[in-house]
Amino acid sequence: MILATLEHILTHISFSTISIVMMIRLMILLVHEIIGLRDSSENGIIATFFSITGFLVTRWIYSGHFPLSNLYESLIFLSWSFSIIHMIPKIRNQKNDLSTIIAPSAIFTQGFATSGLSLSTEMHQSTILVPALQSQWLMMHVSMMLLSYAALLCGSLLSAALLVITFRKNIAIFCKGKNFLIKSFFFGELQYLNEKRSVLKNTSFFSFRNYYKYQLTLRLDCWSYRVISLGFTFLTIGILSGAVWANEAWGSYWNWDPKETWAFITWTIFAIYLHTRTNQSLQGTNSALVASIGFIIIWICYFGINLLGIGLHSYGSFTLTSN
Repeated sequence: MILATLEHILTHISFSTISIVMMIRLMILLVHEIIGLRDSSENGIIATFFSITGFLVTRWIYSGHFPLSNLYESLIFLSWSFSIIHMIPKIRNQKNDLSTIIAPSAIFTQGFATSGLSLSTEMHQSTILVPALQSQWLMMHVSMMLLSYAALLCGSLLSAALLVITFRKNIAIFCKGKNFLIKSFFFGELQYLNEKRSVLKNTSFFSFRNYYKYQLTLRLDCWSYRVISLGFTFLTIGILSGAVWANEAWGSYWNWDPKETWAFITWTIFAIYLHTRTNQSLQGTNSALVASIGFIIIWICYFGINLLGIGLHSYGSFTLTSN
């Protein structure tokens, strides 16, 4: 009873902390001059990491098995994975843009898991493992898959942010060029010279702003590649360990189960992404587009298959509450 109460407390502490971090990130976007807000958000994600770690350890002790037996526990572990991915560059004292992506991702996954409007209350309770999950491969396979999902989702969101910035920049350039041509056509050469003089005056300002956007896109591209590479490694280990487990449980390394099929599709998409990174002409927006497609594929693999509840992995399925 005490451990169950401690689980409940730690879950709400972590959710409240990550919610505060999310509010701080919004304040940073609106008011850049407030000193210390960024450090507060970083410390908040670290506090969330330790709170979820406490929850996982407590549930492990309480249930007698590693807490990865249903969607509720996997969502909590996924939120924990977001936090640990954020801490990796911080341990190496590297400046990164991951917290802007990680905070909303963690609050979404944990909010979905803990709210009574989504998962049934029975799923929140710790139960005995079903025979299919009573294996030493459970911790290895599922943890690697969830760590890969977290890393690949973060990397894909960074790539999506790169696409948005690039797209807005191209639209702005197109609109300015179009308006400039229209004005020069209708108002004559004098107006054209005035416009040209005005452009020359503001060249330094726009050059600085474009340089900042250029540096931002480079950072997003760099961190996206790093995080996706890490996630791809986890995904490969997870698929291989799952194949060994499948051979022990079902007598075959690969059964083209829906979960296995979509895991293979996910692996293929991000293999294509990493291949495009080796080609200089395909880097940037082209590789970012592939990673953005991978974002949708991951959610189909992780969430969509569980929602359908089909295949050999149906023990991980769930039903939404109808309240």
